[in-house]
Parts: sequence; structure tokens; C-alpha cells
Amino acid sequence: MTHQQNILSEDRGAVRLLTLNRPQVRNAMSLPLMRELRARLEEARADAHVRAVVLTGAGQAFCAGLDMEELRAMSGRSAEEHRADSEVFRSLLETLYLFPKPTVAAVNGHAVAGGAGLAAVCDLTLMSAGAKMGFTEAKIGFVAALVTVFMVRLVGEKHARDLLLTGRLVGADEANRIGLVNEVAPPEGVLERALERAHELTRSAPSSLSLTKAMIAAAPSLGVHEGMRYAADLNALARAGSELREGVAAFLEKRDAAWVAALPASPASGEKA
Repeated sequence: MTHQQNILSEDRGAVRLLTLNRPQVRNAMSLPLMRELRARLEEARADAHVRAVVLTGAGQAFCAGLDMEELRAMSGRSAEEHRADSEVFRSLLETLYLFPKPTVAAVNGHAVAGGAGLAAVCDLTLMSAGAKMGFTEAKIGFVAALVTVFMVRLVGEKHARDLLLTGRLVGADEANRIGLVNEVAPPEGVLERALERAHELTRSAPSSLSLTKAMIAAAPSLGVHEGMRYAADLNALARAGSELREGVAAFLEKRDAAWVAALPASPASGEKA
């Protein structure tokens, strides 16, 4: 396992496990952590052997939001510096949401403010039964502006208003009910369940997953006619691709498709990244 100051990276077969590694401050997000996480995601994007990414936190929390030292330093920063800081988080959220490979969050403990945003924008979000999530920014005079862009898409306007205006923390069952997370797992099993879901995703055609994610991201902002034209373009692109030919042949021949046959083993102990 390669250890950097803020992020642990470990390969479990074709799944890259990224762990926020500041347990002493409940994995609070400093600017270096955000930059490093984005760099690690770009590495995973470029690595053809990585077919999915799981994001989790070290210790008892997933992520406590912005680091206290960052909060203290805010009052002394200029408008230009505030904008630059905001751009770091914007870039990270956008990278996660638009990532071409499947992403799964294993919310092993509390996920608060920006930490809840990180978990929510992953493709699948699994939450420990004992954890809580919340967007508490308004309680300290902050605005969860960047997260709001995604929250309205993910849970709808009414639930977004509730969560963002009240700043309340919700338990795993409520988070699941309103669509903030996909699944609730026992605290001791949330990471393994997230890895299991990620491995399931690696059995689908990589280009199909990437194109499907692009369609999902684009659909809410498109009108019906524009959306259908865009969908037809993606459909034609998939039909002309080599993966479809291989997938159909594998189905008819009752064998694994090439992208499944090429998957590495998934050792329980992990491999060095």
C-alpha cells in the first residue's frame, strides 16, 4: 500500500480503493487533501487496469467537512483567495460526479457538509447503519452552493430544501428513504459491501458505463427533444463500438465477454498501488 499524507490507495483486483486518511481530525478536508484526492482520481482515470473506484474514510468517520484550520483562516483571505479555494472543491466534486468509471462511496461514519457532498455525488452511496449525514453549512453562515447543484438533481427540490436550509443530520434509514444513499449496511460490513458492489459494476462493458454516466449527467438539463437527440447519438456510438460486437458474441456463445475475462483476481488483502 502506498501511503501519502492524506490519501491511502489500494487495489482490490480491478477496483481502486481510496481512503481519506486524516482520522485524527475525522478526515476533515484540507486544501491539500482535496488536491491529492483529485490527483488520485486522475491516476485512476488514466489506469486501464482500474475499472471502478471506492471512496471511504479511515477511522470512525467518513469526512467531517472542511478542516477547522481552513475555517479559521477564512477571515484573513481576499476575495480572490476565497474564489481559488472554492475552485479546488468545485473541481473535486465535478471530477467525482463526471468520472467516467463507476464510483462507490462507503460511508463508514459521519459525513458532514462537504464530506456529505463527496459521498452523495458518487454513483452509488452505501452508508453504515450507525452513521449520519448532513449539510450543516448554513449553521455557521456558510452556503452549500456547490453541493446544491447536485443535491437538487439527487434528491429533488423539496428534500434539498429540507436538508440544506435546516442543516440537520439524518440517519442512514432516512438518507436511504429520500434517495441520498442507495443502501444501508452494518457498520462492520459497509466497506466490504461497497467493494462487492464495485466489483459487480466491473462486469459491465467499460464504454457502456462511461456513456451511460454521460447520459445521466446530461439528461436533467436537456429538453425532451434535445435529450432524445443526444440519446440517439450515444446509442449510435454504442452500436458502432467493438464492445457491443464482443458482448453480443459472448452472449450468443454463452461465455464471458472479453472485459470480464480480463478482470484480475480480487485478493482480500489488496495489492499495492
